[in-house]
Amino acid sequence: MLKARKLYVGLILILSAVIIYLGTLVVQDRGITPGNIPVDSIVQPEEWDYIITTDIKNSVPSLEVNGKKVKFSGKKMYLDDNLNVMLPLDIIGSTFSCAINNIEENNIELQKGNNVVKIHGIEQYIDVSGKIIPVINPISVQYNQMYINSKVIELGFSYDSKWQANENTLILTSNGIEEHILPSKYSYRDVGRLPDIEDQGVYGTCWAFASLGAVESSIMPEEKYNFSEENMTLNVGYKGNQMEGGDYTRAIAYLTSWAGPVLEEDDPYGDGKYNPDAPVVKHVQEVQLIESKNLQAIKRAVFLDGGVETCMYTSMNKAGEKSVYYNEKNSSYCYIGTQAPNHDVVIVGWDDNYPKENFTSKLEADGAFICMNSWGEEFGDEGLFYVSYYDSNIGIHNAVYTRIEDVENYDNIYQSDLCGWVGHLGYEEDSAYFANVYTAVGDEEIKAVGFYATGKDTSYEIYYVDGFAGEESFNKRVYLQSGKFINGGFYTVDLESPIRILEGTRYAIVIKIKTPGTTKPIAIEYKAGQGTRNVDITDGEGYISYTGRSWEHVEESKECNICLKMYTDNISIE
Repeated sequence: MLKARKLYVGLILILSAVIIYLGTLVVQDRGITPGNIPVDSIVQPEEWDYIITTDIKNSVPSLEVNGKKVKFSGKKMYLDDNLNVMLPLDIIGSTFSCAINNIEENNIELQKGNNVVKIHGIEQYIDVSGKIIPVINPISVQYNQMYINSKVIELGFSYDSKWQANENTLILTSNGIEEHILPSKYSYRDVGRLPDIEDQGVYGTCWAFASLGAVESSIMPEEKYNFSEENMTLNVGYKGNQMEGGDYTRAIAYLTSWAGPVLEEDDPYGDGKYNPDAPVVKHVQEVQLIESKNLQAIKRAVFLDGGVETCMYTSMNKAGEKSVYYNEKNSSYCYIGTQAPNHDVVIVGWDDNYPKENFTSKLEADGAFICMNSWGEEFGDEGLFYVSYYDSNIGIHNAVYTRIEDVENYDNIYQSDLCGWVGHLGYEEDSAYFANVYTAVGDEEIKAVGFYATGKDTSYEIYYVDGFAGEESFNKRVYLQSGKFINGGFYTVDLESPIRILEGTRYAIVIKIKTPGTTKPIAIEYKAGQGTRNVDITDGEGYISYTGRSWEHVEESKECNICLKMYTDNISIE
């Protein structure tokens, strides 16, 4: 009986394999996609349908868009019961260059250029700029993650689709012109992406309101939070009081060190002290710095990623004050001069056709950014105002928060640079090596590394040193992977193959970096003035090298820490 059962099972497996192979040939020959395989495409016994469908569903499909494989950092795509390819919402914006606007229960609005696609989940159709198109199961929710049917993208934004069965891959190719994704006017207020308007009061905390406002907008409309500026201004590694002011480098240091953000309700603004027990609710893993006065890049970031924190010069300090540069009637502002920036705001939209006549200065052309201020709803248009593209300072220093994750993303962070990027090191060349040495506090896997790109088009190579025992250990470094960043900023690079380490292991991560146009490409933390007077260089062990052969211990020779973080997960090693 046992032999007969084995023979029967073997025959079933062989027949199933043959049917799946024949089905693959049919799918390839006829260009059939998973969501529309006709029931009469092959002749087969009814009882085999379940076997074939289950085999397809249980294998994880992959996605290729315009010739590039899509990497999934969180939830993967999957096939639903109708073999529709369901894509996680968190990859939609970056993958298809579209904005995610209003999200309501069972309804989502996507936008690319002036093309607006409204997804109606319950009614099971999409509205493409007024045209109604039925789509079965356009939205689903799995494990608290929203998914979009790939048919929505195909039909809404004119993509051709092809299912490559032998590689289990959906291939989408755009029929449109990808670079024409920006509408002439766009405002977070109009599309449900505007954070709460707040008031900084008499304190010099605009930088904290601008940075956290930008962070809040980056996770909208999927999630809405109100983060604590009190905690950021008083819990940051820098020293000072709330009257002294700050900038986005402080904000980036606070956020990327996982000191915050915390909720406003856990640490309310205005009492002059912070709550050290307030729980951190998000981890910021990436901040991009957009090049000066690149208006298109700023608008693209607002459209796809989140509000852009920037700075300007203003002669006003609060709502109700007058300025020769401010048109109160039109809520418009433009300063043209040599004064340095003294105030941070968030760019939350733009209007290319905003009339130049609405400003107090004579300007050569129309156009303005829509900015969110931190002077309450009494200022401007309920907290928003227009700043001309020709303003001398707007758009010079720009930060956008492009990777914000839940706090469960990694178990541990290793770091020695709580003040973040304070200065630079290098050898008067655009490339150099730098490294940090850490000791594992438990049995762990190194999952990712984090470091700064101090300029555009930075390329890097990552190496690992196991059992670090001194500078000679760098000679046995092992190459891991390489890559490139378009913008300057702080980046987290996930390792393609995590590295297992035992408790007590001393190890090093080495980065070879090349930043064109710079002479000191390595970001460091050091005592650069009163604000950084409490920098602790005893908590790190960093090294730099010109060629990767001879090394310099920077805590001793330069009195600084290297900005290089490690992220690990706890594991059980038997």
